[in-house]
Amino acid sequence: STGAVKMQPKAEELKFVTKNDGYVHIHPSSVNYQTRHFESPYLVYHEKIKTSRVFIRDCSMVSVYPLVLLGGGQVHMQLLKGDFVISLDDGWIRFVAASHQVAELVKELRCELDQLLQDKIKNPSMDLCMCPRGSRIIGMIVKLVTTQ
Repeated sequence: STGAVKMQPKAEELKFVTKNDGYVHIHPSSVNYQTRHFESPYLVYHEKIKTSRVFIRDCSMVSVYPLVLLGGGQVHMQLLKGDFVISLDDGWIRFVAASHQVAELVKELRCELDQLLQDKIKNPSMDLCMCPRGSRIIGMIVKLVTTQ
């Protein structure tokens, strides 16, 4: 009958961390301002402004696999204290993989996607869904992201 119930933070209390600016807040004019819980701790945003504090606008939550597969920078993997860690952006963003095999597969899928996009840039008329390699890579990414 008594006890503490964990409360979701108020909109103005919710903050995120960026590499260059430290803590940032979701701008009150943003659609996500009233969102008090995100399934993933990662957001992507379009605009960052500084008034009384640093705010982000036009933001969306992003889960781990899309961030690893489509985020900028190189993907690295290392063993830390018995965990296989996948890192992006020189270690700024880090994820613990379920196993060494999962870490290797995700890293390899990212390399394959990067190469596929390079091929598409070199040959813009290439239909990625019609070529066997492209359709396999895209199919694997869709399956991974939708079953996450």
